[in-house]
Amino acid sequence: MTTQDTAVARTRPSLWHNSDFLKFWSGETLSLFGTQITVLALPLTAVITLNAQPEELGILRFLQMVPYLLFGPLFGVWVDRHRRLPAMISANVTRMILIGLVPLLAAFDALNVPLLLAITFGVGMAAVLFDVSWMSFVPTLVREPEYLVEANAKLTTTAATADAAGPGVAGSLVNLLTAPVAIAANAVTFLGSVLSLLLIRTREPVPSTPAKRRPGTELVEGLRFVVGNQYVRWVAVVGGMANFFMSATQPMFILYAVRIRDVPPSVLGLMLTIGACGGILGGLMSQRLLSRLRLGYVYAGGLIMAFVPSLLLPAASGPAWVVYALFTAAWFLAFVGLSIVNILIMSLRQTVTPPAIMGRMNAAVRAVMFGLGALGGPIAGAIAAQAGVRGALWVSTSASALFVLSVLVSPVSRLRTMPPPVGTD
Repeated sequence: MTTQDTAVARTRPSLWHNSDFLKFWSGETLSLFGTQITVLALPLTAVITLNAQPEELGILRFLQMVPYLLFGPLFGVWVDRHRRLPAMISANVTRMILIGLVPLLAAFDALNVPLLLAITFGVGMAAVLFDVSWMSFVPTLVREPEYLVEANAKLTTTAATADAAGPGVAGSLVNLLTAPVAIAANAVTFLGSVLSLLLIRTREPVPSTPAKRRPGTELVEGLRFVVGNQYVRWVAVVGGMANFFMSATQPMFILYAVRIRDVPPSVLGLMLTIGACGGILGGLMSQRLLSRLRLGYVYAGGLIMAFVPSLLLPAASGPAWVVYALFTAAWFLAFVGLSIVNILIMSLRQTVTPPAIMGRMNAAVRAVMFGLGALGGPIAGAIAAQAGVRGALWVSTSASALFVLSVLVSPVSRLRTMPPPVGTD
C-alpha cells in the first residue's frame, strides 16, 4: 500500500465508504433475515402441513446441524486453499434452489417428510460452506486491520437483529400464506444475496497451498490443538452440550406450543422475537460485565441464565396470557445468557490460539459443537414418542439445568481475566 493509500485509509471515517463491504453486508443481511424466517417456518411446515411426528421433527433438527460435523473441518481446509467469494456464491445459489423447492413441491401436493428431510440436509451442507467462507473473506474486503472491529460489529448487530425480527415475521407469514409459502421468502433473500456478491469487485488472491502438505495433516493439527488446550477443549465440549440441549428443547417446544397449548403461529413468532431481543441486550451488557467482574463469574452466570429458566417451558400453567409471558421470559433470559457466553468464549478462543491455526481451530470447534448439537433433536424426539412432548421438554430442560452445575468446576469458571496469548512457535 502506498503512502497516499495509507493516508486515505486513516482519514476514512468508516466502512460506509467501502462499497464492496456494503454490498457484502447488505447481501448477508438479506440472507440472515431469510434464514431466520425458515428457522421457524421449516418445523411449522413439518408440523402443520405434513403432520410430522415428534421423532421426525427431531430428525429434521439433526439434519440441520449434522453437516457441520460431517463437512465443517473438510470445508475449512478446502476454503483455506481456494478463493472464498465463488464458494459463497455457489453455496447461496444452492440454498436458494433447495429452499425454493419447498413451496413448489407443496403447491403440487408433492411435498412429504422424506423430501423435506433431504432438502434440509442439502441446505445444511451449503450453510456450512458459506459460514466457513465468509469468516475468511471479510478481511479481504476490509484490508485495513483497524476496521475489522467495525466490520464484525456491523455483522454481529445484523445477526442479532435478524434473530430478533425473523421469528415474528415468520409467524405472521405462516398465518397469512401457510408455512411452505413463507419459506419462499427465504429463497428470494438468497437471490438478493447472490446478486450482491456478484457485484463485488475486490480482487481476491488465490491462497497458497503449503508444499507437500496433505489436507488430512492440516486437519489433524487443528484437532490436536483443540484437544490439547484446556480452555479450547472445555469450551468446545460445553458449547456442544449447550447446542445439544437447545436442539432438544426448541423443536419440542414448538410442537408443544402449537399442538398442546394451541399457540397461534403469529403469537409463537412474537414470543420468540421478544426472546431473541435478549441476545441484543446480552451483547450490549457483555463488555461492561467483563470489565467489572471476574471472567469466570460472567461465564458461569451466563450459562445459568441460559438454561435454568428453561424449566418454565414445561412448568408454565394458568391463563393463556400467563403461559405466554412465562414462555417469553424463558426464551428472553436464555438468549441474554447465550449471547454473553458466546462473546466470551469467542474472545477466549481467539486469545489462546496461534494465528497460523485459527481457521482450523474454528472448524474443529464448530464440528464438535454442532456434532453434539445434532444429537439433541433425534434423542428428544425418541423420548417424546415414549413420554409425550411435555415429558420430553421436562427431560431436556431438567438435564440442561443439571448440566450447568458441572460448568462451575471448569477451568474457564476459575479465570479472573483472559489468559495470556499463545504465540506461534
